[in-house]
Amino acid sequence: MRIAMVTDYYLPTLGGVQTVIKAHREALEHDGHEVTVFSPLAHPSTDPGVVRLPTARLFAPDGYPFTWTAAAAARMLRRELRARRIDVVHVHTEMFAALAGFEAARGLGIPVVQTMHGRIDVYTRSVLPLPALTTALLAGLHRRRMSHDEARIDPREPYARTRTARRMWRLMVSQANHATHVIVPSAHFAAKLRAQGVRTPITVLSNGLEASVLEALGTPQPRAIVPGEALRALWCGRLSPEKRPDVFIDAVARTPGIAAEMFGDGVARSAVAKRIAAVAPGRITAHGAVPQDRILEAMRAAHLLVSSSLDFDNQPMVILEAIAAGLPVLVTDPDLAEALPPRGGLVTPTPDVAGLASALADLRDDPARIARMSAAALAHRAHIAQSTHRAGLVDVYRAAIESRGTG
Repeated sequence: MRIAMVTDYYLPTLGGVQTVIKAHREALEHDGHEVTVFSPLAHPSTDPGVVRLPTARLFAPDGYPFTWTAAAAARMLRRELRARRIDVVHVHTEMFAALAGFEAARGLGIPVVQTMHGRIDVYTRSVLPLPALTTALLAGLHRRRMSHDEARIDPREPYARTRTARRMWRLMVSQANHATHVIVPSAHFAAKLRAQGVRTPITVLSNGLEASVLEALGTPQPRAIVPGEALRALWCGRLSPEKRPDVFIDAVARTPGIAAEMFGDGVARSAVAKRIAAVAPGRITAHGAVPQDRILEAMRAAHLLVSSSLDFDNQPMVILEAIAAGLPVLVTDPDLAEALPPRGGLVTPTPDVAGLASALADLRDDPARIARMSAAALAHRAHIAQSTHRAGLVDVYRAAIESRGTG
């Protein structure tokens, strides 16, 4: 099978979507399929399997290269999809690269699989300047290339009560309904999409880690905290308000006996540095953006991964990486409980600073529980390998191809 992955961001920029696409590509190619990734890039790729879409020279929102123009990208994709005899287009994002992917595939009669990775309503509210205006601009540009007319958003849901949120939900629902098939990595996000009117068939299919990541981690041992040792807590993610790094910082500041490291970069980097200096100097080390192998090295040395995001994440890849490393996971968002291994993860009693600090203190004082959670994570390791989910992904592609052939 010949597959085109179309995305608005890819390596070397860092993020969960980039990691998912890398894992998909490696697993599919191992199985004999041909995969080409199309994305805007700051510089041309030396990888023959990665093709640079037309990219803005000076505009890079949140540090990511930006596809420009959508029309030029669609023309290029039509040529490439035809020349490469692509069987299915797999779109991973919602901006101009994605729209170009839909337009090119539609013109050639190629089915489109759309993965809905996350909540762009929350992301745009947290990251974009003047979100009431900029989301209107983004939605307008999106609507010019893809109709939003049939999207009817239910404002009674707490996540859709503001005009800005409904604008982004209309964008997400419209794009999903223009696809042949939709993949969602979590049941909780799939339920929200169905509730807001997505009619396209949805398959809940877990993300997975590629074999190279599992090999890089080797054979981790269950964590053990020696008497008198601080609990080593790890935070990894985009430094952005929706990830709530301030909640993690303040919780660590309240909890003696915690040694913390943070990895990531983003619009909140300055605020994070100032907050650490103000409330937890010498207790939290912020490393900025680093390569994936550095993250995996830190996971091997840590006792606990902490996720402080709330009402945003779908199925964070960093949680899967932690499980593969045998690292217990503590989350503040109850929706993320479905991503945790049985007895290998924990949800804080409340999602605020007090709830996270309380959970950290409990784990600090119970080294035996850390060891049990670590052993449970290791026992779950096989379930998060991309090879475990490869057949399900190929089944979705085949269903999309067959439905287009009979539609």
